[in-house]
Amino acid sequence: MLRKPAVANQFYPGESAALKKTVESLVKENVSKEDAFAIIAPHAGYIYSGKVAGSLYSRVRIPDNIILLGPNHTGLGERAAIMSSGEWEIPFGKVAINQELAHLLIEESHTFSDDSTAHLREHSLEVQLPFIHHFNPKASIVPVTIMYLGYKECEEVGKAVAHAIRKYTCPRMSLSGKDKVLIAVSSDMNHYESDAATRKKDKKAIDKIIALNPKGLMETVSKEDISMCGIIPATIALIAAKELGAKKTELVGYATSGDTSGDYAHVVGYAGILIK
Repeated sequence: MLRKPAVANQFYPGESAALKKTVESLVKENVSKEDAFAIIAPHAGYIYSGKVAGSLYSRVRIPDNIILLGPNHTGLGERAAIMSSGEWEIPFGKVAINQELAHLLIEESHTFSDDSTAHLREHSLEVQLPFIHHFNPKASIVPVTIMYLGYKECEEVGKAVAHAIRKYTCPRMSLSGKDKVLIAVSSDMNHYESDAATRKKDKKAIDKIIALNPKGLMETVSKEDISMCGIIPATIALIAAKELGAKKTELVGYATSGDTSGDYAHVVGYAGILIK
C-alpha cells in the first residue's frame, strides 16, 4: 500500500522543490551529530515548529531504521496501530516501511494491532518524514499511532519496543545484525493557553523527560493539566530508551507558536529533545 500525503500544502509545502528549500532553511548542516536512543520532535506546521524540529534533526545521526511513535488525533483505527507494510509518499520521495521490524513489534506486544486505517489522515508522523528523508534518504520507518494507555500498559509496550529493537539489531537473535534503530516521538507540548502559562507548564513536563522519569512525566501532565498530545508515545519512548541503556537527555530547542504568530494569548508549545 502507498500511503499518500494527508497534510502536504497545509503543514508543509506540497511541491518538491519548495519543500526541499523549506527543510534546508530549517536545518543546520554543519553541526556535530550524535547517536540517540530516542528523540521527541514537534509536529505543527513548519512555520510554527519547523525551527525546533530542524534543530533537533540536525543534531541526531539518523540511522536506517526508525520507529515513529505519535498520537492519534483522528480517532480512526485501533488504539495502538502499526502500518506494517508499504511506503509513505512525501513530495520529494518515498519512505519504505520496515516490515521485519514492524512484525517484531507486533509479536512482542498484544497491545499493537496491524492497522493502516489509523494512519490515513493522521499528520503527527507525516510531518517528521521530510526531515528524516533529508538526512537519510535510505531510512525506513515503522509508523505507530497510539491513543490513551495507562502507565502499566505504557510500561509493557515500552519494554516490548526495547525487546524488538534488541532482536532486530543483535546478530545472535536475528538473521543478521542490523543497523541502529531510532525511536522518534512526535509530540507538541501544551495547547491554547497563554505563552506564560504554557512555558510554565511545559517546563514541568520537560523537567521529567530530562530526568528520564516516565512515570513522573505522566503524573505531572495529569496533575498539572498539561495538554501534551504525545504524552503516551513520549512515556513509552522513555521506558524503552531506559531499557536500552539511556543515561542522558538534552533539550535542543523550545519555542511557542507565539514566537511566530505574535499571538501570545493562545499558543502551542514545541520542544526538541534528545534521549541518549
